[in-house]
Amino acid sequence: MCRSIKRLREGAAVASDEEIHEAARQYVRKVSGFGAPSARHQAAFDAAVEDVARASRTLLDAVARELAR
Repeated sequence: MCRSIKRLREGAAVASDEEIHEAARQYVRKVSGFGAPSARHQAAFDAAVEDVARASRTLLDAVARELAR
């Protein structure tokens, strides 16, 4: 597992939904300690990835709006 998660914002450029989702998956893997969760944990893992991706998109969109002002 990589030590650092890819930076999703470079200047005014904002990451794609796919890049955000992959970074969220990497983050959840790191936090949970699961490289690949068992079937028992899959639903919780997937829900966490979606939550982190959604929060990341909200953050990046807010930063982009502020930079555009």
